[in-house]
Amino acid sequence: MKTLQKSGGIAALYMAISHLIGIVIFLVVLDYINITDPVQKVALNIEKQSVIFSTNLLMYVFFGFALIVLSLALYERLKSGAPALMQVAAAIGIIWAGSLIASGMSANAGLATVVALYAKDPNQAVLTFQAIESITNGLGNANGEILGGPWTLLVSLAALRIGGLPKGLNILGVAVGAVGIVTILPALNALTGVFGLGQIVWFVWLGIVLLRNSPGKTA
Repeated sequence: MKTLQKSGGIAALYMAISHLIGIVIFLVVLDYINITDPVQKVALNIEKQSVIFSTNLLMYVFFGFALIVLSLALYERLKSGAPALMQVAAAIGIIWAGSLIASGMSANAGLATVVALYAKDPNQAVLTFQAIESITNGLGNANGEILGGPWTLLVSLAALRIGGLPKGLNILGVAVGAVGIVTILPALNALTGVFGLGQIVWFVWLGIVLLRNSPGKTA
């Protein structure tokens, strides 16, 4: 139990760090969000292939495996006081992890395909890239935090019910989870960034709590 809690704490801190690094790389270093022309996107992906490949592993694939560990750690910590909530939360967490891993692996496999195709037929490479990007964005919840929002909310509600985590952390988690859920609405999808930043803070705080405290001490 104690080992799983420590592993969950390390996983939470990794998730915060990897997410922050990914944001810096995509938004600051690559300025990816401001490149809307598909041709320019393909050119950037080819030019920065190794950077994008590594970032996909960091932000999606390894993040997904860390999420599995964290989900199991939180389930063990909170299941006795809120079994139904934590069963649903654990299931959503595992599904979310699988979705993120699939997104990262698909993106990297598609990147290799586009790079190879670009040398023969640039126009076809652009069309292929657009199709692959739509799939990976869907798997990665880019069109709304349909999985991350409910998972964060349910874990925080369960912890609030039994006092398994600090109250301030749980209130933050409820707020972050609620923001994540409303990003499903097209008009509020821009709040995805707010959810991401809020969850980074939540992950850091959660990681520190899991590393420092046993369930009994926190409760």
